[in-house]
Amino acid sequence: MKKLLLASVILLMAAISIKAQDNTAKADTDSLVESLQAQLREMKLREMMLTDQLTASGEAARQDSVRQAERQKRIDSLRQTTRGIPVVIEGDTLFTIFTSRGGVSAEARAISARTTIMAIGHSLRLTTDSIYVAESDYATDVMGGENVIITLTDLDGMWNGTSRQALAKHYSILIANKVQQMHKAYGLQQKLIGIALLLLIIVAQVLLFKLTMRLFAHLRRLIASKWMKQLKPLTLKDYEFLNVHQQARILLLLTRVGQILTILLQLAITIPLLFSIFPETKTVTWRLIGYVWNPAWQLVVGIVGYIPKLIQITIVFYCFRYLVRFMRYMAGEIENGKLRINGFYPEWAKPTFYIIRVFAYAFMIVMIWPLLPYSDSGVFKGISVFLGVIVSFSSSSVISNMVSGIVMTYMRPFRIGDFIRFEDNEGEVIEKTVLVTRIRTLKNDIITIPNASILQAKTLNYTLSAENYGIIVHTQFTMGYDINWRTCERLLIEAALATKHVNKHPRPFVLAHALDDSYLTYEINAYTHYSQDLLSVYSELHKNVVDKFNEAGIEVMAPHIYARRDGIRRQAPDYDDKR
Repeated sequence: MKKLLLASVILLMAAISIKAQDNTAKADTDSLVESLQAQLREMKLREMMLTDQLTASGEAARQDSVRQAERQKRIDSLRQTTRGIPVVIEGDTLFTIFTSRGGVSAEARAISARTTIMAIGHSLRLTTDSIYVAESDYATDVMGGENVIITLTDLDGMWNGTSRQALAKHYSILIANKVQQMHKAYGLQQKLIGIALLLLIIVAQVLLFKLTMRLFAHLRRLIASKWMKQLKPLTLKDYEFLNVHQQARILLLLTRVGQILTILLQLAITIPLLFSIFPETKTVTWRLIGYVWNPAWQLVVGIVGYIPKLIQITIVFYCFRYLVRFMRYMAGEIENGKLRINGFYPEWAKPTFYIIRVFAYAFMIVMIWPLLPYSDSGVFKGISVFLGVIVSFSSSSVISNMVSGIVMTYMRPFRIGDFIRFEDNEGEVIEKTVLVTRIRTLKNDIITIPNASILQAKTLNYTLSAENYGIIVHTQFTMGYDINWRTCERLLIEAALATKHVNKHPRPFVLAHALDDSYLTYEINAYTHYSQDLLSVYSELHKNVVDKFNEAGIEVMAPHIYARRDGIRRQAPDYDDKR
């Protein structure tokens, strides 16, 4: 623009000099002068337009420079707080992307670049020469063959403090170096070496399997042929709990288990080794090792971290254990009569101890429960609620019998060894538990009765009555009106006194029980403190009654009197008769 203006000025000066010469020489050249003046005016107009354009373009350039400086300043301030998206390839960060482009976020640009670089690195055809820079008007592309790895703009250059062309060249060098490293790890030569190692490890593992099988088979043959002859039965006093054959079977089982564990150990070493040959599967190797190592390590860490709570549980357990032992000792002293407590019967000692023991262990569980592993987890709580529901719905009768057993303990309706009657069953109490009571009848039948049934029904305790008051054994006897009732009373009392286990004091007595049409019903009553075998007492009493009447010459029978009276002696006793 300046050169054009200078040429116009020179042309104007030449025209003026020509005009001066022509004015003195030629007067007829007026038209030419006018033409030159018109051209001069046009050139001045163009000069003014060019001046305006130069002024405008210079102002725009200055404004663009100011805007660019302000943008760079804002970017410099944002760089301190903005964390870009790194492009990480196999643990190495190649570069960082800060801005989006054309609606594509920085994260998406980083993912796209990483995917393309990984594909180039794993490719067996593309080389580092395929990485180049392609320039366009507004952007610069880093290419990998025909694929665009990343497109850089001026804004990317400003974020990195350089131009986009320099930044693209720098990125291409970094990408080429990384691709070269990846080709060394994933190249064809490395693949062939890996396949050879893979086959070698597989062959070695097969040989190890066969060697392991043979070794353990030889060990089993040794056990069956030689070791069995040297084994001896394991005995504890007179009890033989492991003979030779059982010991041999246990040893053979242990060899089977050892064989399986050895093979599993070999596989645990071989499989990760196989996956570690190729770089693509190295992550699988660490994952497989983690499947075993992580749970084992977590278990060890959990056990070590649980040691303080385990110590608390141990202290609580032993405190309650020795407390229960002390209560058992005190219950034994009370039961044996060595320790007496007013109003507390010796037979209450064991049941009371059992009740206190249940409450003690329940309180111990309450203290230990929060210290148990995963006790606050939802699964643990759900299982607890489920078990509680099952117990509540399935043990109503059990709870009823337990409560009845506890109530009966302190009611003391009978004791072990008492002779009782329950409904139609008579026998000796041989066992009292929390749930049931067992009695043995005179026929040696063992009857098991639920405690709830005993508590709800009537029970006769012959032993308790015999000890405190004496049981009255009684039986009825009929005799005709022709025998003096005094004679019958005397003979019945003599029969009772002759019976074993019948007390002399209080003296037996006779009751006239009923007046029937042809005989009188007598009832002999006698006291006894013997309650274990009342049937034998009754049997002996019946025998003695027959014997006493036979000795007195009285026929033990009751005659029947009919209404016909002709020629029949009056059926009334002679009260002077000494019989």
